[in-house]
Amino acid sequence: MAKKKKKEKKLAKKLLHQYRLVILNEDTFEERFAIKLTRLNVFVLTSISAIVLIFFTTLLIAFTPLREYIPGYSSARLKKEASLLNYKTDSLVRELELNKQYYSSIRKVLTGDIASVEFNRDSIMELAKNDLDYLEVEKNKEDSILRAKVEKEDKYNLFESSIDPSNFVLFPPVNGTISDDYDIKEKHYAVDVVVATNTPIKAVADGTVIFAEWTVETGYVVIMKHNQELISVYKHNSAITKSQGDLVKAGEVIAMSGNTGELSTGPHLHFELWSKGYPVNPTNFIDF
Repeated sequence: MAKKKKKEKKLAKKLLHQYRLVILNEDTFEERFAIKLTRLNVFVLTSISAIVLIFFTTLLIAFTPLREYIPGYSSARLKKEASLLNYKTDSLVRELELNKQYYSSIRKVLTGDIASVEFNRDSIMELAKNDLDYLEVEKNKEDSILRAKVEKEDKYNLFESSIDPSNFVLFPPVNGTISDDYDIKEKHYAVDVVVATNTPIKAVADGTVIFAEWTVETGYVVIMKHNQELISVYKHNSAITKSQGDLVKAGEVIAMSGNTGELSTGPHLHFELWSKGYPVNPTNFIDF
């Protein structure tokens, strides 16, 4: 016990023993600066200095742009660029999906590959009847006044949204004799109209040329996109007068009839009409 107390006194003496730190002029040995220190004071001052240095370094890194140079910290510029790239990526993915759907429809037009769907006539009629019963509502005076007001505004509306789809008229691409009718069972999704070679082929409606190229099987082919999600196809032409991307009016000449392509058996126009990605009988809408 006495040894332990002796050691403690010796340690305290060492910690509290004073030392004098003197700075002298090397040439004249003149005393320039002097300070009294103990080991305890040196330890306390060193600890406090280290804590203050760590504290101010942390503040400097956390609240100044210097933190951008520290690994693991992200800068505001990088965050902004990342957000912009993420937005562009989402837009590109959406645009890619729309293009895939569009090209899928065009591929169906070129290859004639469509899936047949079986419908139950009785079930469809029953569902339609239920929908009509569900939608039937009682008319009141306010509703009638609103309907009359909207009809009056639409009557003088010049925008496309006021156009009734039932008034969408198709122009005959050519006049002639139909040699091969539309037959979905034989996968002949078109009508073949016999005409003389180099007879002008006209656009059935206003639209844009989305394909105008030579193909081995069907010769010169022109495909146009119209309003109401309608696509018209003109095959076996001897020449084409329009290019991809051209805007065409109804009745404007887009090609000259011919007998080109491996599948052609004589001068004629192979005409197809597609609505929303599915073929329709052109004779239901056009008088050839």
